[in-house]
Amino acid sequence: MKKIITLTFFILVTVYANTQGIYIKTFGNSNDNPIVFLHGGPGYNCVNFEVTTAQKLADKGCFVIVYDRRGEGRSKDPNAKFSFKETFDDLKSIYQEYNLTSATLIGHSFGGIVATLFAETNPEKVQSVILVSAPVSLQATFKNIISKSKSIYQTKNDSVNLNYISMLENMDTTSIEYSSYCFVHAMQNGFYAPKNPTAEAKNIYSKFKTDTLLTKYASKMTVKAPKGFWKNEKYTTIDLTRNLQALQKQKIKIYGLYGKEDGLYSYEQVINLQNLIGTSNLKYFDNCSHNVFIDQQSQFIDAIYLWTK
Repeated sequence: MKKIITLTFFILVTVYANTQGIYIKTFGNSNDNPIVFLHGGPGYNCVNFEVTTAQKLADKGCFVIVYDRRGEGRSKDPNAKFSFKETFDDLKSIYQEYNLTSATLIGHSFGGIVATLFAETNPEKVQSVILVSAPVSLQATFKNIISKSKSIYQTKNDSVNLNYISMLENMDTTSIEYSSYCFVHAMQNGFYAPKNPTAEAKNIYSKFKTDTLLTKYASKMTVKAPKGFWKNEKYTTIDLTRNLQALQKQKIKIYGLYGKEDGLYSYEQVINLQNLIGTSNLKYFDNCSHNVFIDQQSQFIDAIYLWTK
């Protein structure tokens, strides 16, 4: 495979697709503490973190690996199965590619589910799991989205969307259609963005208008991945509570980074996670929504450095 290597101030950046056809990009020195970033979705990619944050984290002395899951983003594969087994096998191939014995997994959103389940089945390969805006119970998340959206529509006397919410409340809550419509309302009501972003965040988001990768992939979603993971894994009903408890029994450290303006999760959901993993292991940021690594980038990087040094 073709490799593009740039050496600047002793920072090595490598971009390529491995023998499994997975898009991978690394930042930093391979001798440093390894961190693997697992992106959200299903159906998304790692570009938001890759362009905005990965290098800055590497500058703190981490070896950062980002990649797009098989069949998602730039890891194109028409034969992708969209199963956790396939996902874990691909992640293991990345470990093998870089001779990793153990690494910290940063799981953003759906990536937090992947990180948790991988760690549970491969505890010897994981130093710690850092959940970033990741759902613990997807069913609780859907209910929260509906509740918040309904309140907004009632305030606006929006009868059209209240009718849609009424239909949504009567749907099969385990279906892919139910989850998809919930996320549509979350997007429509601005649940993914802070109302008053910091100056730092505004500067980062401005790159979304000029950076080639961001403009091409930042809002690009695929349809096959969510349908595939639902068909194979019924991911819309996943609740990680027992899985996280199992990780604790295996002495794997669990951390959490969440934004107070992330409309996907209620305060109660975040506090329940905090009670599970420990107060000192969870940070809950002001002026911050779903993309914690952008909305509060400096604090995000400081927390990762503290927890992985």
